[in-house]
Amino acid sequence: MYKIIEDQVLTKTAPAAVRAEFVQHEFERLHRFSVLIFATSTCMWLVFDLIVSFLGGQGFTWRSMVFLLMFSILTVVLGFTRKARHFDGLTVLFVLGLAVGVRLIVYGVPDIIQSSWLVLAAASMLYSISVLPLSRVAFFLVQLIIWVLLNPFINTSISLFELRGVMTACYSVFLCVLTIYTFLKLREAKLYNYIMARLLLDQAYNDPLTEIPNRRSFMTVAEKHLHTAPHAHDHYLLMIDIDNFKKVNDTFGHDVGDEVLKRVAADIKAVMIAHDFARLGGEEFAIYLADVSREEAETLAGELCRRVREEPTKHPVTISIGVARVEHDDTLTQALIKADEALYESKHTGKDRYTFHHWPTDRPKR
Repeated sequence: MYKIIEDQVLTKTAPAAVRAEFVQHEFERLHRFSVLIFATSTCMWLVFDLIVSFLGGQGFTWRSMVFLLMFSILTVVLGFTRKARHFDGLTVLFVLGLAVGVRLIVYGVPDIIQSSWLVLAAASMLYSISVLPLSRVAFFLVQLIIWVLLNPFINTSISLFELRGVMTACYSVFLCVLTIYTFLKLREAKLYNYIMARLLLDQAYNDPLTEIPNRRSFMTVAEKHLHTAPHAHDHYLLMIDIDNFKKVNDTFGHDVGDEVLKRVAADIKAVMIAHDFARLGGEEFAIYLADVSREEAETLAGELCRRVREEPTKHPVTISIGVARVEHDDTLTQALIKADEALYESKHTGKDRYTFHHWPTDRPKR
């Protein structure tokens, strides 16, 4: 089964929206790692600069301080960055500054080894960016910056037509191709893993017929609400049942029954879009209203009953709703039992209405 699903996923091209979501997800997951790469690169540049400055006799100049300050600022800014597209821009600036800084430092080493140090610096930078969560455009732009500024044949004593030059050129091309291939293959593998994870989560936590959350998802979210700190208003749990649904299935068939389920789910989603809802199974649905007043709960329940009742369709239905206030010491099971008891009251007092649990002055309302 897993192999079949995987093959289906691999044969499809991921939409642009999914790719953008994936890039953002990867950046959030690797945010700390990216900050570490920036900080480590800054430290390595500083060590390299200090070695060349003192052993090479250049001295630690004001330009070194400017580069160090720029790298530090970009690293700090990255620590507060939350958007992948902003990270792309920061990385391009960081690599541009790093490449210029390395080029200036290399001028301080003997001519005979300048090209070797340029290739070594390019290799280190290319390896670092190949594991960063960059977009394709940013990655190739950074590649271009590195090879333009750290080209071992520009302003060095090496010639492309001598043995050392040919070997350097071959290694540079190999390095470039390898990092591009590695980046693209890793990105592709991560993208399809992300799509597979989304697909499996959707199947585990969403109802395939109505395309709304299922019982497992609802129980997880509701439990989380139960353990949150007290709010200004109460929490309410709603249990919903489609009236005479068995008759719809027996009279018109299960295809029509499925359409009714999807229509009611769509109505629930439209009215309760700001709250948590799910299909529990069969014709039963549940809604969790967190931090709402009693009046808001009544308004929402009444609006849902009205919307389902007045839906222009060939096979009209109504719903019954049970509403229970979730007490501070209630478990989720206790809250569901109370809402189910209120639903039972609605079903046996005429249907097409909502009823609050344990409110003596209340009567079922349409």
